[in-house]
Amino acid sequence: MSVFICIYPIGKFAVHWCVYIIFAGKKVQMRVALSQRSLKGHVRGSKGEYSMTEMVYGSVPVSRGEPILPKWWRTIDKWTLAAILGLFSIGLLLGLASSPPLAEKNGLAPFHYVQRQAFFGGLSIVAMIVTSMMGPQLVRRLAVVGFILSFVALILLPFFGTDFGKGAVRWYALGFASVQPSEFLKPGFIVVAAWLMAAAQEINGPPGRLWSFALTIIVVFFLAMQPDFGQASLVLFGWGVVYFVAGAPMILLFILAGLTVGAGAVAYNLSDHFARRIDGFLSPDIDPRTQIGYATNAIQEGGFFGVGVGEGQVKWSLPDAHTDFIIAVAAEEYGFVMVALILFIYGSIVLTSLSRLMRERDPFIRLAGTGLVCMFGVQAVINMGVAVRLLPAKGMTLPFVSYGGSSLIAGGIAMGMLLAFTRSRPQKDVADILNGRK
Repeated sequence: MSVFICIYPIGKFAVHWCVYIIFAGKKVQMRVALSQRSLKGHVRGSKGEYSMTEMVYGSVPVSRGEPILPKWWRTIDKWTLAAILGLFSIGLLLGLASSPPLAEKNGLAPFHYVQRQAFFGGLSIVAMIVTSMMGPQLVRRLAVVGFILSFVALILLPFFGTDFGKGAVRWYALGFASVQPSEFLKPGFIVVAAWLMAAAQEINGPPGRLWSFALTIIVVFFLAMQPDFGQASLVLFGWGVVYFVAGAPMILLFILAGLTVGAGAVAYNLSDHFARRIDGFLSPDIDPRTQIGYATNAIQEGGFFGVGVGEGQVKWSLPDAHTDFIIAVAAEEYGFVMVALILFIYGSIVLTSLSRLMRERDPFIRLAGTGLVCMFGVQAVINMGVAVRLLPAKGMTLPFVSYGGSSLIAGGIAMGMLLAFTRSRPQKDVADILNGRK
């Protein structure tokens, strides 16, 4: 039997004596309040308050813990969960407007792509909820396994992958669907990088920062070989965020930014695919027959309230109206109001998650969660920035809004990891110990 005593004041003339007793392998708490007016003693367990007699003679019931679902609902970030479901609903709404022209062109049912989006979206939501119920250690194990499998699939793309006529080998064609390994690689990579950097902060820990940097260079190299400079930039950005939060010196981050610009210059000279996109972005004139031209015109036509549901014309001209340029469909048919709503939802997810992570004391959880939510937000910014010609064209979806099975399911896993990391949990401070939080 072991006894631990702590004392803290509760007022000018009163104190609490907290006695922790390890008795028969179980911890119970006895709090004694001493004041001018009262003298109380009791033992508090997870099921209520008990006397010393009950504790000694074994009548205190054994706690079985809170059921999984009630505990999950009590600790989950409900606003972020609702916001993600809202984004998916907006995606279905926009899919009803943007996908019928493509379905008609391919000889399919009018709402073929909407039905597929609903199916993959359902799988995504299930994956998100199941992942969010996991503990941080289980999420880390899942991320490591997912990263290894995705990385192997990424390496084998040049031998077994296809480009679907888009000039970049990024997918595996399975007949009934296609898989893009880079989408599943991103969340796993962020968690692995955060794990390595958190381990580096421990006494006698491994050189996790160096290892994570080497891993980042290898991943970025294979992504650039597809070529997929958009995903490579996103992975590099995610690693930079994790490194910054882990305490990287600013001078080193500026050096890495300079090296990134240098690598972009090399890619411009060596890759015709990359050079065409940069030249098109820097050109002062917009070719109205390009996707950027169609998207820019649609946004201008939409105005503040849009041209009306189903009245937009850009979906008949843009081949990627349901994926990379779906924000142009939203701007044309629903106007600035819909675009502002989408921006607000993305911004609220990022800010809410970061505010919860700021209270987190576990370095791994804080680093992994910050990397995931920042990558999520920047991907949305890149997609919308391309549509309004603020950024060069990149094949990147709008999370939970654009059509795409790999994007939806991988996004669900990533946000499930984020929700698992941002769940309310004890931070091992005095208030948690005194209140018996587990």
